[in-house]
Amino acid sequence: MTALSVLDLAFVPDGATPADALRNTLDLARHAERWGYTRYWLAEHHNMVGIASAATSIVIAHVAGGTKTIRVGAGGIMLPNHSPLVIAEQFGTLETLFPGRIDLGLGRAPGTDQRTLRALRRDPLGAESFPQDVLELQAYFGALRPGQVVQAVPGTGLEVPLWILGSSLYGAQLAAGLGLPYAFASHFAPDDLMPALAIYRENFRPSAQLKKPYAMVGANVIAADTDAEARRLFTSVQQGFTNLLRGARGQLRPPIDDIESYWAPHEKAQAMRMLACSFVGSRAKVREGLERFIADTGADEVIVAAAIYEHAARVRSYEVLADAFELARPR
Repeated sequence: MTALSVLDLAFVPDGATPADALRNTLDLARHAERWGYTRYWLAEHHNMVGIASAATSIVIAHVAGGTKTIRVGAGGIMLPNHSPLVIAEQFGTLETLFPGRIDLGLGRAPGTDQRTLRALRRDPLGAESFPQDVLELQAYFGALRPGQVVQAVPGTGLEVPLWILGSSLYGAQLAAGLGLPYAFASHFAPDDLMPALAIYRENFRPSAQLKKPYAMVGANVIAADTDAEARRLFTSVQQGFTNLLRGARGQLRPPIDDIESYWAPHEKAQAMRMLACSFVGSRAKVREGLERFIADTGADEVIVAAAIYEHAARVRSYEVLADAFELARPR
């Protein structure tokens, strides 16, 4: 059975605070662990009032410390924003505190705008050295080499699993060349999904970490007890993508009854193209849609995003999905 995992940006709903969002993140992670999800990933974004996971490694520690068995990690760390040594130390520390439970997904995009990038004191051209930075980071997690002067403490010898994240063909080529697992951001950028998966699988070179290709794909799943309820909850996502197109970032908005009155036709077309890998409905409908998606992509794992305004409804959505795929039952 294809594994299912959780992608959480620690969304801050309209009228709530980052403290509320982080409490909700831990609560959802505890439910996800009990229901049989494989991993719980958090993503790095900066200068966004609707996302509370900017200090990603700290939020990972918050989640891992409040759970017992589920894998916890970054989906992802935007490596151009950091030195590889610092990330090796942070995730070496996480692996030391929570052995065998930490994943490190790496992205090439800055995860923010150019002005915020300058505030991070990073070079806008830093993404050009992404492959070399990944190799440097990988070396810090390897065994100490003769004559090695700089090492990550903790970190050296811990072999923290690395993933390459991407939404284009570039990440697929890099993941294949390095022999690393690959996660595609089809939950918001689905256009190159199938070509990227083909390139990754065709060009994969086995490595010490991974002997054969392993592909994770992103999907939005909004599940509820009825199709109508799920469609209404989905309007929060639709409003968010419309606002993104308008350059009007903000907190996660409550659902509305009539999404057609919110967006213009051209906004609807563009937003729904970005949301093409979305499955919205009751138990049977989301299972049918997600099974078809898995069959089409051949995905080894699906990581599920659910930007739902009310925390109880978000928890219920993941519960419905887990029940649909019988995650908690012995396999």
